[in-house]
Amino acid sequence: MRTVGRTALILVTLLSAGLSSVACTASDRPSTLTSGASTPAPQATQPTSPETQRSAVSPASGPPCSPDDFKVAGALGSKPTITVPTGCKPQDGLVVKDIEAGTGPEIKSGSTASLHYVLATFSDQKTREASWDQGKPFDLANIGQAAVIDGWNEGLIGLKQGGRRLLVVPSDKGYPQGQGSIPPGETLVFVVDAVQVSG
Repeated sequence: MRTVGRTALILVTLLSAGLSSVACTASDRPSTLTSGASTPAPQATQPTSPETQRSAVSPASGPPCSPDDFKVAGALGSKPTITVPTGCKPQDGLVVKDIEAGTGPEIKSGSTASLHYVLATFSDQKTREASWDQGKPFDLANIGQAAVIDGWNEGLIGLKQGGRRLLVVPSDKGYPQGQGSIPPGETLVFVVDAVQVSG
């Protein structure tokens, strides 16, 4: 009887230790949610430690930029280049501007789309990432509630297949705490092409 009691006690202890290690491990895994994405397009990476994360960007000065101040060059169907303006500060809120309207199906809440995108950061005018460099568009499902930044979930609604859109995403709809080499407080500048839209 004593042996059975000891065996049960050992099993309970091992199970408790196993559950506790699972609970710790889950939070250490890469996340596909906005806080774990390396870009506002949802590619997961390991969270950055506080030691490697940059300090917050300094607020820009000058009058608010207009959407027309952001220059986008390149033909539809090829990788665009973004020229981020200087001498102005980002407007408040999400800025959405269609560069090419598109004629196909429209992205609605719940749609699935194949998207090409280029990402630049406002504070340093640097291009950070482009799906074009991966050789294929990025597939995104359940737009509006997808595991990407709010700037995408809100800003992609209404974009039509064959269209190209500029999104200027404030930090609170992007990465308010920063992500990887993107510092806290950074404004994100995207150009997104809707290659295919369904649903």
